[in-house]
Amino acid sequence: MCGINGVWNTDGKAVDSNLFKFAARLQAHRGPDDEGFLWIDTRASRLAEGETADFPADLALGFRRLAILDLSPAGHQPMQSQDGSLWIVFNGEIYNYIELRAELQSHGYRFRSGTDTEVVLAAYAEWGVSCLERFNGMWAFALWDNRQRRLFCARDRFGIKPFHYTWQDGAFAFGSEIKTILPFCSRPLYPNQPLVYDFLVYGLLDHTSETFFAGIHQLPPASYMFVMDGRQTVVQYWRPDPNALLELPSADAYAERFRELFEDAVRIHLRSDVSVGTCLSGGLDSSAIVCVANRLLLDEHALPADLVGEQQKTFSSCFEDPRFDERPFIEQVLSAANAEANYVFPSASQLVETLPRLIWHQEQPIFSTSVFAQWRVMERVAERGVRVLLDGQGGDELFGGYHQYFHYFWSGLLKKRRWRALWNEVRSYRRAYPLSFPHTVFLLAKGFMPPPWVRWLRQFKREGVSLGALGLSADFVHAYSDRARRPPFWKGDLFEDYLFDSLVTSSLPSLLRYEDRNSMAHSVEARVPFLDARLVEFALALPPEQKIQDALTKIIMRNGLRDVLPEKIRLRRDKMGFETPEKTWLNAELGKMFEEIIHSVSFAQRGYFDLSKVQEMFAAHKAGRRDLSFTASRWLSLELWLRQFIDGATPQPSHARFID
Repeated sequence: MCGINGVWNTDGKAVDSNLFKFAARLQAHRGPDDEGFLWIDTRASRLAEGETADFPADLALGFRRLAILDLSPAGHQPMQSQDGSLWIVFNGEIYNYIELRAELQSHGYRFRSGTDTEVVLAAYAEWGVSCLERFNGMWAFALWDNRQRRLFCARDRFGIKPFHYTWQDGAFAFGSEIKTILPFCSRPLYPNQPLVYDFLVYGLLDHTSETFFAGIHQLPPASYMFVMDGRQTVVQYWRPDPNALLELPSADAYAERFRELFEDAVRIHLRSDVSVGTCLSGGLDSSAIVCVANRLLLDEHALPADLVGEQQKTFSSCFEDPRFDERPFIEQVLSAANAEANYVFPSASQLVETLPRLIWHQEQPIFSTSVFAQWRVMERVAERGVRVLLDGQGGDELFGGYHQYFHYFWSGLLKKRRWRALWNEVRSYRRAYPLSFPHTVFLLAKGFMPPPWVRWLRQFKREGVSLGALGLSADFVHAYSDRARRPPFWKGDLFEDYLFDSLVTSSLPSLLRYEDRNSMAHSVEARVPFLDARLVEFALALPPEQKIQDALTKIIMRNGLRDVLPEKIRLRRDKMGFETPEKTWLNAELGKMFEEIIHSVSFAQRGYFDLSKVQEMFAAHKAGRRDLSFTASRWLSLELWLRQFIDGATPQPSHARFID
């Protein structure tokens, strides 16, 4: 896990080496163990490593290393291929690198290190761009092909690892984080107004290839890009087959296959030369990882004993308020696994103190204060000296874990006219959860609505507001009100299409961004076993009934982990996640910060808000007449982001004020 960046002046102008090194060091937190630079004169095919070159280089590649595999200097980057024709800066992990290395050795390749980076170089040399289809892992890299004088950039299937880029005045600049690009922006920075609208109205983030910075993009997940001759070509290399359908003879057969794939996914995600811990929220996904990892660590010795210690280390966010505290569930897992507990207790005062730094690392507004709870967990991980953390992101989107998925499942049954199945599912749900008949009809109808409508209705229910009364100015709403979005047509099944949309667009991408930035801010590598390529394709080919059945989500997981999880966890119906007491916080220290924001000159001049309406809404919140926490988090973080990155911003070292 590392940080990469690069600049290519396609007009042949020399890259400013001092500015480039400064930009690379803006993301030193991503790689505190080592740094490296490569300078290339692309027209004369001259290359040099080190702090500078003795010739004018129009292309520069930078690297910051967080050493995870092969901790020796052999893992230094930029890394060169055997024949010297290829150079790479690589961020991520290829978990099946051991198997790929053995295959490449049979083709005559020899390896100087124990890194996966060297395997990527050899795989590209052997298979070209199709090497991406063989990788199982997370990655973002840029590879200079000196023979063809082109830059090959690629990103993993789900965008677990970031890759941002921009073209300005003939210069192509890229980086793991946007802050490494800013020093090379020749034009003033502006917020991307359509994305601001999507964020404020629908709560959408990372749902397009654009970013919050106008003119700065991200390489889409599951895509690669060639840069050559002053232009780029972007190609999508992976998209799951919508016609794939797995048919096994029994529920036990499905459960057994899931168990095999999940155990092996956790097994290869434990590959490391540094200590590994696990995130434990008390929910089904993280508990499954903790319990399976424990068996692998203790029974199979998947890691050397000195990297594990006497107990597996788990990390959790907790609160004294029982409404938001998951310790009763966490302790069930800790007892079953005999694992070590590491608790953090996020507070409003800590949030106020940390928020500017958090926004600087996230490089965009945050959807809720749950991002801060995760930040505190990563902070504790680093304090305990753990370098790698396994987490449960992706399980909900793959196996139908969120509560709202029930409604799309029902609507899918209704559309298929599967009346008996629909009746049984609704009846089971109403036994488990209080639900009136009119509300049942409403939930069935929700499955046929576009997701933006559903998000707006959810907010209406929570805060009692209409779209025109979100505290936004009428002019701003009118300018972008045509941005309603329907989910992609994938299988043509309401439930399956909604899950797929959550996986690739509306839910998981922003969660992965939060985790990448929060973990890397503390020099920790976060890994997500549920996004193992084999497990994902298995999940996407499952019949819907293997995800939801009898008012239970993730039915295949519950069946497959019957003798692994504590029963209270395996049969748990409620779901919390990294939820925080936002309403309480907004009535305390966070409220003081928010009040300063909404009465500031800058907030009033943005053009996004109806100032009197916002202040009226906050007054109603303080009086207890409404809960504004859901919306206030967006307003507050957006204003802080604008102040840090846009107001008076220039590509100068002032951007370094939060460097650790």
